[in-house]
Amino acid sequence: MSPLRSALSTASRSLLSVRQFAVTSFRQNNHVSSPFSQLRKFSGLLTQSRWGGLLRSKIANNAKQLSSTYIFSQASGMKTRSSVKRLCDGCKPVRRKNRVYIIWLSALPLRATQITSSPLRKWHQIRNASAAATATLAEQAAADPEGLSQEEIISNIDAEEWKRISKVRNIGIAAHIDSGKTTATERVLFYTGRINSIHEVRGRDSVGAKMDSMDLEREKGITIQSAATFCDWVKKEDGKEEKYHFNLIDTPGHIDFTIEVERALRVLDGAVMILCAVSGVQSQTITVDRQMKRYNVPRISFVNKMDRMGANPFKAIDQINSKLRLPAAAVQVPIGAEDEFQGVVDLIRMKAIYNEGPRGEVIVEKDEIPEHLKPVAEERRRILIETLADVDDEIAEIFLDEREPTNEQIKDAIRRATIALKFTPVFMGSALADKSIQPMLDGVCDYLPNPSEVTNLALDQKRKEAQVKLLPYGSEPFVGLAFKLEESNFGQLTYIRVYQGTLRKGANVFNARNDKKVKVPRIVRMHSNEMEEVQEIGAGEICAVFGVDCASGDTFTDGQLAYTMSSMFVPEPVISLSIKPKNNKDSANFSKAMARFQREDPTFRVSYDAESEQTIISGMGELHLDIYVERMRREYKVDCETGQPQVAYRETIGRRVEFDHLLKKQSGGPGDYARVVGWMEPSDSLEENKFEEQIVGGAISEKFLFACEKGFNLATEKGPLIGHKVLGTKMVINDGATHMTDSSEMSFKNATQQAFRKAFMESQPHVLEPLMKTVVTAPIEFQGDVIGLLNKRNATINDSEIGVDEFTVYADCSLNGMFGFSSHLRAATQGKGEYTMEFSHYEKAPGQLQKELVQKYLKAQADRHKK
Repeated sequence: MSPLRSALSTASRSLLSVRQFAVTSFRQNNHVSSPFSQLRKFSGLLTQSRWGGLLRSKIANNAKQLSSTYIFSQASGMKTRSSVKRLCDGCKPVRRKNRVYIIWLSALPLRATQITSSPLRKWHQIRNASAAATATLAEQAAADPEGLSQEEIISNIDAEEWKRISKVRNIGIAAHIDSGKTTATERVLFYTGRINSIHEVRGRDSVGAKMDSMDLEREKGITIQSAATFCDWVKKEDGKEEKYHFNLIDTPGHIDFTIEVERALRVLDGAVMILCAVSGVQSQTITVDRQMKRYNVPRISFVNKMDRMGANPFKAIDQINSKLRLPAAAVQVPIGAEDEFQGVVDLIRMKAIYNEGPRGEVIVEKDEIPEHLKPVAEERRRILIETLADVDDEIAEIFLDEREPTNEQIKDAIRRATIALKFTPVFMGSALADKSIQPMLDGVCDYLPNPSEVTNLALDQKRKEAQVKLLPYGSEPFVGLAFKLEESNFGQLTYIRVYQGTLRKGANVFNARNDKKVKVPRIVRMHSNEMEEVQEIGAGEICAVFGVDCASGDTFTDGQLAYTMSSMFVPEPVISLSIKPKNNKDSANFSKAMARFQREDPTFRVSYDAESEQTIISGMGELHLDIYVERMRREYKVDCETGQPQVAYRETIGRRVEFDHLLKKQSGGPGDYARVVGWMEPSDSLEENKFEEQIVGGAISEKFLFACEKGFNLATEKGPLIGHKVLGTKMVINDGATHMTDSSEMSFKNATQQAFRKAFMESQPHVLEPLMKTVVTAPIEFQGDVIGLLNKRNATINDSEIGVDEFTVYADCSLNGMFGFSSHLRAATQGKGEYTMEFSHYEKAPGQLQKELVQKYLKAQADRHKK
């Protein structure tokens, strides 16, 4: 066997088995004439994975010897000689995942047939084996998703694909309202070079923050819709530069727009959780934490507003540990605080970091830490290592051996623990003062995962929704999720996260929900309300497409797979009001607006009440509905009249009642006949209704039982007590009777509805009202006034916190009693108080309230009958 063939054989066996070899070198002194005889020296470097290889070469005479390297291009997937020529730029060892693959070939006077036949055949064998390994991995992803580790998935990524995806970060910025999310995002865009100047929220300079593109957002100073952008960040450390690509989503902080946070976190790989240095963990912070845990999103934390009076980042860290039950430790300590805040000390490298320049764009690092901060820095570094020892085995072992971990060991441990959802590193700074944003961006690169490090699952519809693990490989069949819809001047804009495969312009994709094939005419990357057209998007990226008709939460594939992905959690609306256009001529635009808003926002519901002949809109709160009414006026030129807000009450029962109901209508022709027997009782959970059939002997046929269930579901949509939905009720049918000619599905559906209404009214029915988890924050001098306001509304105060200059009250309040609370709170606190409400649970309404609601409903029914 020739030396070259021997070397390649050894290399290929090693690659396909242990995937690792050191150095193979050989020489052959005899010289034979051949077309390649002028090849004087050849050095090649091969980095090989099961996906294939990448060959870099350096040849003394590139132009003449290019054909000799072309055979190797077949192995590395390169199809043109220009591709090879671009790779002939040096021969330096490449280290990936601690594996170095090197072949040194020198003085190779081989015959042309020796080079072009055996090595080429060997390389094709390697490629075929790689393809087989990939196919095996895909099979395992489908057959045993839990047994397939992310490490295995990562180790099989093609070298070029790894180079791209390892530098991608899909992140969101989420926090309590007014914590500085949009202000921080504006600095991120400026420091990454995405925008040329900084503008503040509320449109103070008539421009407004880039990510607040709606006029309403700039006027009110709040984020209403999540906004996506992309940027590149160059991380500089120890004289080295690494370029990272961020896909970033800025989310609203107000609880009324919580669906925007839900759908953003559903598709993101990591997040930055921003906290106020004064207020620490607040009500919406707890909500955001719950959403991050729901979708298993790792996060780093950033304590903002370090320049505010009363700033205390360590109080915020303690609250992350205690209130969010998430281990956290500072990776920085502040240099100064409040109006003397200057910068931070990096606790890992033990360096002082300052911002200089007109907008803090220049980072200055100093090895010398201010003398008075050295004890604090050393103590906080010790706490960081101890906290890591509790969540990371490697640091625990070092800690128990009483050794000092290296900086790299600490950083690696933070990354492992953060991605495993066991820890959050805490950064600190001030976005408004342009300080310490850049170190936080370095933290995103160092500690948040790239798309290949996150487990993403789908359901295979061909295998009874069996779970499969998606592979972040561009060569796999395409799978993507539509997570947000938006109306633009060019039509519907659909935001898609690509989980597997590649989405290309002009490609046909299939909607897994309805199996409808659609063509993708245009793909863009979004920058707030601006867009940049691209030809394709790889696995792990986020984009937007035009011309794709779908619903939020739809899964798209290229047709090879029958996969669907779980959608985001959508909370139920808690408030409703009637609405109609003031002028009948605006009815067409009114209908267009309603259809669009429903399509874009799953928490915005529209229904038509046939009895009152009114259009009813429902949402997450007063502000939520007010925004849509205002948007209709501005965007569609439709002025609307709205009724009083209506609470989404529910009805339920208190005891078991048996029923035996007969529906019989016979008048000579085809009649109605249906008898249903059974009982109704409270279900195990107040959150759901249940229908069961326990028929023995075929007293009621299967198709009529389906009709009975349909009748039950219709009856629960509008309860007999006050006309609201029914919850927590179970209906069981265990007997009945049919007629040979007069029984029908309609008969049994109607009979079930009648039996339901009669039994419901006999089973101690009562009204359920929504209780809201309410958090009120105000200056401490107004504490008595705020408590008085809550007591007037029969609120149950659960807890309170008193700070240096403000206090916070946590209470459960009836939504019915909270209408108009905002204006009363402003009056009682001189405009300095704020509050948030979030749905908590349903609870039995007071007897007097139930009596009033029942009387009101009966009167409305009587008035309608008179008409």
